[in-house]
Amino acid sequence: MLTAGPSKIARLVKGVAVVFNVEKCKVMHIGGTNQNYRYHINQKELEVVEEKKDLGVLITYDLKASQQCTAACNKANRVLRMMNRTVVYKSKKVLLNLYKSSVRPRVEYCTPLWSPCYQKDKTLIGRPL
Repeated sequence: MLTAGPSKIARLVKGVAVVFNVEKCKVMHIGGTNQNYRYHINQKELEVVEEKKDLGVLITYDLKASQQCTAACNKANRVLRMMNRTVVYKSKKVLLNLYKSSVRPRVEYCTPLWSPCYQKDKTLIGRPL
């Protein structure tokens, strides 16, 4: 029975003497046929969320990557604007090295995980920043 899962985890962790912070636990119901059960740990109901950020990747209840693509492009654009304001010597070589080391990693971080599947997301990621 799936609804007993969180309580079992809490009992197992208690036996190992590890602190288990119930306030940080969240539930995300994924899928259209999900019955949206309420989950409890130590008689406390877990909060239901529609999106959660973990290791810098935004995961939504519908598992679409649109918000993650937008967030990644916004971060990259902020870095580009900061470079434009602060870099004095703007040779092609310097800008290319800055782009490869500072901007591109922000767009490509965990891309295999949240791989964009919609054309609008692909053009957003692929357009020149």
